[in-house]
Amino acid sequence: MAQSPIPASSPSRKPPSRKGLFLPYILLAVLVVAWSIGWFFIRHRAASEMDAWLTREQAAGRSWTCADRSITGYPFRIELRCAALAFSRSDSRFTLGPVTAVVQVYQPRQGILEVGGPFHVEQGDLVADATWTSLVGSFHGASDGFVRASLVANDAKGSVRGAEPDPIDFDTKHLEFHARPTPGRFATDGAVDTSLRVTGIRLPLADAALGNTDPADLAVDATVNRANALGTGTVAKELDDWRRAGGSLDLALLSLAKGERRLQAKGSLDLDAAHRPQGQLDLRAAGVEALVGQIMGQRFGAEKGALIGSLVGQLLGGRRNQASADAGVAAPANDALKALPPLRLADGRLMLGPFPIPNVQLPPLY
Repeated sequence: MAQSPIPASSPSRKPPSRKGLFLPYILLAVLVVAWSIGWFFIRHRAASEMDAWLTREQAAGRSWTCADRSITGYPFRIELRCAALAFSRSDSRFTLGPVTAVVQVYQPRQGILEVGGPFHVEQGDLVADATWTSLVGSFHGASDGFVRASLVANDAKGSVRGAEPDPIDFDTKHLEFHARPTPGRFATDGAVDTSLRVTGIRLPLADAALGNTDPADLAVDATVNRANALGTGTVAKELDDWRRAGGSLDLALLSLAKGERRLQAKGSLDLDAAHRPQGQLDLRAAGVEALVGQIMGQRFGAEKGALIGSLVGQLLGGRRNQASADAGVAAPANDALKALPPLRLADGRLMLGPFPIPNVQLPPLY
């Protein structure tokens, strides 16, 4: 019986290489090292740019002090922290509590600012102090300016001294301010749209004058023309440069509500040659008859002032009742906003229609 041949042994094969298993980790390590080098380069560049900016500001007469400055935020952010921030120049100075500015490495033109109190400012004879529970700002920049800037504060309160014999105390529940270049007008007119909303304002000095202790709500929508003429010089210089450039303020809405009293205004303001505000505001109001009588009574006497207030009330009420009668419905129980005579600012005086408001003079702003 023939024996089957013994098969030749097959050649031995090399085991598969395991280098491919480590390749993703090697690439990741290279990426981390490269990113870290890039982040520290950006951090160094940011510190150098800041030092150069501080030097330029110092040369221009503006001094900034960032106490215990640190730059952190690795790996994706650049965070500048100051334990306290101080600023001074020839006409003013202020101090702030802790300040943190944050910029994402991949969005260098967008930043967030968190500011802690207290805030102390001195300008001429005016001295003010303020605190808040939170204050946050944001800025979206562009190659030719900015896209949007915002500021939000909660529970701000403080006091201003030097403007009156007694301090002017104030507090607010919530404040928001937003600004953006006016579409189609920023490049030609330097126009910037602004919006301000303040809720829960308490101002004891105004409460005493108005005989109303209810908190107030304020809303302002306005366009600042020739805003590109404003810089970082002294207040007097910048306001005068703005005036000479033809700067003006277009009020699309100024709304103030305080208890049953409500006032809305729109118009345009600028500065005259004596640096005083001038212009005209169209007014709409409700529940202000007693206030008008009180103000006019200071010039014409209590009896005539009450008469003027009564005439204003009849004017507003008559328009409301006539409109209701024309529509064939009963007059509404609540007062709707009705037109008042325009408020004119001219030659340092305030005029409500043909009547000058007594004991009110508009001083130069600078």
